Amino acid sequence: MEKSKLQKMKLLFLLEMLRVDSDEEHPLCTADIISRLNGKGVSCDRRTLAKDIALLNEQGYEVMSVTCSRQKGYYVEDRSFSVPELRILMDAVQAARFVTEKKTEELTEKIAALGDSNRAQMLKQNAVHFNTRKYSNEAVYYTVNTLNEALSLRRKVSFFYFDLNDRLEKVYRHDKRRYTVEPVALVLAEDRYYLTAISPDREGPSVYRIDRMEGTEIESEQISEEAVKKRDSVPDYAGRTFKMFSGPEVNATLVFDDNLVGAVLDRFGEDAHITRLDGNKCQCVVPVSVSPPFWGWIFQFGRQMQITAPDTLKGEYVRRLKEAAAAMMEEKNERLYNRKRSTGKI
Repeated sequence: MEKSKLQKMKLLFLLEMLRVDSDEEHPLCTADIISRLNGKGVSCDRRTLAKDIALLNEQGYEVMSVTCSRQKGYYVEDRSFSVPELRILMDAVQAARFVTEKKTEELTEKIAALGDSNRAQMLKQNAVHFNTRKYSNEAVYYTVNTLNEALSLRRKVSFFYFDLNDRLEKVYRHDKRRYTVEPVALVLAEDRYYLTAISPDREGPSVYRIDRMEGTEIESEQISEEAVKKRDSVPDYAGRTFKMFSGPEVNATLVFDDNLVGAVLDRFGEDAHITRLDGNKCQCVVPVSVSPPFWGWIFQFGRQMQITAPDTLKGEYVRRLKEAAAAMMEEKNERLYNRKRSTGKI
C-alpha cells in the first residue's frame, strides 16, 4: 500500500492496537507503539503520537495514559464487556447442549476476543469444559437463522421433524412429510432451544426442539395476527411448562414441607406467593401445564409434597400414586416368587 494511504490509516491502526492489546494492567509504552506502527510502514514519533492520542480522546475513545518504564504508556479503559460478563457468556455456551462441540469452540473463541488479547488469554486458560453431552446436529445455526428471519418477516415455516433411535439413526415423524406451522417465538429452556408455534392440526401452542428440525424453509404465506399476539404470552407459557412439554393448563395448589421452599421458588420464580400453614407445611398456588415431566417433578419429593386442588388434578395425583404402589408391590412379589423358585421352595 502507498505510504500516503498508510499514513491516513494511522489512527485506525493505533486504535485497534490499543483495543486489542492494552488494558489497565497492560499499557502499551510509547516506544512499543511507535515500533509497531513503523513495522506497518507508518511513520510516527513521540510528538505526533501524543497528538494522535489527544485526537482519539477528543472523539470519545477514552485512551488513558500512565507512566510506563520512565515513558508514557497508553491503554483503552472503556470495554463493551467486562471480564465477568465475558465469563458468563462463555460458560453459558459451554453448558448449552444444543450447541455442538465444533460451534462451542468457535463461539468461545469469539467471545474471548471481545476483550483485549490479555483478557482473552486469561479467559481461555480458566475456561471450564463442562461434562455436557452436546448434540451433533450442525444445522442448528442455520435453522435458528432461518427461523429468526421468518419471525421478522412474519411468515410460516416448514421443516422435517425427527427422533433418534437406539442406533442414533434419524426416524422422521409423519412419514417424513413436512410440518408447516406459524412460528411464534424461539425459547431457550433447560439447555435446549425450542420453537413455539401454532400448528393447524393441534389446539394450543406446539413446541419443537430445534436440534430435531431439518430442512427448515420460509414459506410465502403470512402468519395470522393470533400468532403475532401470542408472542407476548410466551414467557408465561415457558414458566408453566416442564421441559417445554405441553398439556392441560391448571392452577395447582401444592402443599409441601418448608424445606422445599427453595425448590418451589427455583421452579416457579421468586414472585410465587407462598403461604405458611400449621407446623412445617407451606402452600402455593401455581399455574402448570400437566405433562409427564410435571409428574416427575412432583413425585421426586415423595411425601414432602402433595397436590390438594383442583379436584381433577388431585384425583389424577392419587390415581398415579396407587398405580405406582401397585407396580412396586407386583415387582416385589415377583422377586419373592423367583427367589423361592430358585431355592426349590416352590
